[in-house]
Amino acid sequence: RMNFTLTHEFHDDLSADWTTLLRENFLKVPFLEYEYQKLWWETRGGGEWPDARLMLITAREGSRLVGIAPLFVAQLPDGTTALLNVGSIEVSDYLDLIVSPEVRDEFVSGLLDFILKQNLPGLESVNLYNLLDSSPTLATLQTSATNAGWQLTLEKLQHCPHIPLPGDWETYLAGIDKKQRHEIRRKIRRAEEGENSVSWYIVSDAATLDTNVDAFLELMKNDNAKETFLRPAMQQFMRRLVHYTFDCGCLQLAFLEVDGVKAAAYLSFEYDNQIRVYDSG
Repeated sequence: RMNFTLTHEFHDDLSADWTTLLRENFLKVPFLEYEYQKLWWETRGGGEWPDARLMLITAREGSRLVGIAPLFVAQLPDGTTALLNVGSIEVSDYLDLIVSPEVRDEFVSGLLDFILKQNLPGLESVNLYNLLDSSPTLATLQTSATNAGWQLTLEKLQHCPHIPLPGDWETYLAGIDKKQRHEIRRKIRRAEEGENSVSWYIVSDAATLDTNVDAFLELMKNDNAKETFLRPAMQQFMRRLVHYTFDCGCLQLAFLEVDGVKAAAYLSFEYDNQIRVYDSG
């Protein structure tokens, strides 16, 4: 009933069906959009995986796309060969399989069987990174792996704080700790009444985008770890990412200026009614 197909490159004729399926998926994030996944692959995650081979596995029932497993084969630092999900590891906050909920069990079970049939030389593991701990994929993998005789290990990578926004600024302030509220108001007052001119803006003009990206990357480099992280291939990835998210209308690149000099910045994505803070400088 479910027909699996393997391709080794992104074909744009898949884009429309991919987008439709993503709207059904448990997880809706910019990192699972077709354009982002393609961009990540073309830069190999900003040079994170220079030697890798794409294994884009799709499943259809008739003509309907019901499942996507964007994977690639690469050698891990320990020398073993693994299948990883496209987007791993450094620059994609959230990842998952893309699958219609009603066929998730069948898709995951069929996917494991399909991977085995590829007889990939030296393959020792499938490593799926950056899944939410609430992802239904985890439970399905547990069942399917056990049934297929696979060994499944779960490892928590890191936590991510989130702030529910009640609708307006004053309501938000009223709902936080009194000391925090006092500190926020005190610092805003200092900024407004101080000798230095303080202002902020969100980039909205395409003509200034490259200049603002340059400024953002320079602010990032003030952190020694980020300066090391921003190797040339990674800077290329970041520039292309900013342009892609600007073109699709979900970029929120915000700058704070003091006396006209850029002092701080946030790179965020406004997507699915959420602000996803991505990086800062």
